[in-house]
Amino acid sequence: MEFSIKSGSPEKQRSACVVVGVFEPRKLTLPAELLDNAARNYLSDVIRRGDMEGKTGSTLLLHNVPGALCDRVLLVGLGKEKEFREKEYLQAIRTAVRTLNETGSFDGVVFLTEVAVRKRSVAWRVRQATIVAQEAVYRFDRFKSKKEEVRRPLRKLTFAVERRNELAAAEAALAQGQAIADGVALTKNLGNLPGNVCTPGHLAETAQALAQEYGLDCQILERADMEALGMNALLSVARGSRQAPKLIVLHYRGSDAHTAPVALVGKGITFDSGGISLKPGADMDEMKYDMCGAATVLGTLKACAAMQLPINLVAIVPAAENMPGGDASRPGDIVTSMSGQTIEILNTDAEGRLILCDALTYAERFSPQTVIDVATLTGACVVALGHVASGLFANDEGLARDLIAASDEAHDRAWQLPLWDDYQELLKSPFADMANIGGRWGGSITAACFLSRFTRKYEWAHLDIAGTAWKSGADKGATGRPVHLLTHYLLKRSGILN
Repeated sequence: MEFSIKSGSPEKQRSACVVVGVFEPRKLTLPAELLDNAARNYLSDVIRRGDMEGKTGSTLLLHNVPGALCDRVLLVGLGKEKEFREKEYLQAIRTAVRTLNETGSFDGVVFLTEVAVRKRSVAWRVRQATIVAQEAVYRFDRFKSKKEEVRRPLRKLTFAVERRNELAAAEAALAQGQAIADGVALTKNLGNLPGNVCTPGHLAETAQALAQEYGLDCQILERADMEALGMNALLSVARGSRQAPKLIVLHYRGSDAHTAPVALVGKGITFDSGGISLKPGADMDEMKYDMCGAATVLGTLKACAAMQLPINLVAIVPAAENMPGGDASRPGDIVTSMSGQTIEILNTDAEGRLILCDALTYAERFSPQTVIDVATLTGACVVALGHVASGLFANDEGLARDLIAASDEAHDRAWQLPLWDDYQELLKSPFADMANIGGRWGGSITAACFLSRFTRKYEWAHLDIAGTAWKSGADKGATGRPVHLLTHYLLKRSGILN
């Protein structure tokens, strides 16, 4: 979709459709009032008759509005003005774009970006509107023999700003929003691919394509390379599969060569059967999403490269398939990780931490400023936080605060959980340095505690996205989270956002 920014009056827009908002009960926003004045109270007469109350999510499409140069006017309900916050704003944009796309408007001028959102700038409103607009028209139909065709799909969207001196900031925010939306789309596409297509090799090919597109350095470590490095924890997960494991390393250099990078580590289990500790059959198809941490890291890197952020990044993706087989790891096996620490594998379905621990040790060689790992790690995190917030753990409180602030800015929520030493006791093993599970209680915390044992040499945070990376049910599919969160954090860290 093509995007642009404009400053002007709604009644003067030559467009297929102009979008304005209505607060509940029946209160026109300022752009709607300007349009109403030009139309000699046509909008207020319609509203007075009860056709539009302004309830959140409601719409009313008007044709041939007098005094307006556009073909149609779309009224979008915003709810009560005193309760209008980020959530309501994003819902209004989503509703508007979907309606435009479904009602045959080739283009539209959206004046909802002029509506004030408490403590949010014009740049924030434009950036978020761009991301939400792209998500609203996203479709994944690669494997459908008959594509679902939109009669006249929305092709151009213009966001309005009230003052001309806001144009420059809005244009910059628009470019950022487009880059983030493209990163989200890549993450969704990878997540939605079936396990027989999105293999470790496919993730490696995707990384190589990104490297070619943006001039990045890419290295793919094969099984023999990992054996030489002593990555026995990672390799233990891949033993039951015919798919060869990969360790993907991508470098984005946007800053001085001597500046230490931020490392992003993404769990890339392209399908998780549970291994010998086999999962129940119900909903096992959703285990194709177990590589969404890897997809998030690749999507974030794509967005940062497109924005040309002045920062150095290294993305590390341990990729493997967890399958049962004649050579698969068994419960009770003991492996030696790259760090030299030994691990008793009590449950082969706790495999994500096994591939991550070697990747986190590998990250040490880049002397990173900060390391953030992203993983669909534990069902326990879903029990704790549901599908609203990602779980956040960190060994540095400043880093945790920065990530929480970024999650608020991006409206991609995260919530910090404890990483206290008290929980480390649960990982004790009589036969090895640690077990790979800590029992039934506090499962997301003990998983993070396990990872913390491999991150003592740097500032580190862990995002457990098991509850946020995809949706089940009628709207089943990858969400693209937390690309929003990470890109906003990196924008802030780069000094682009205040």
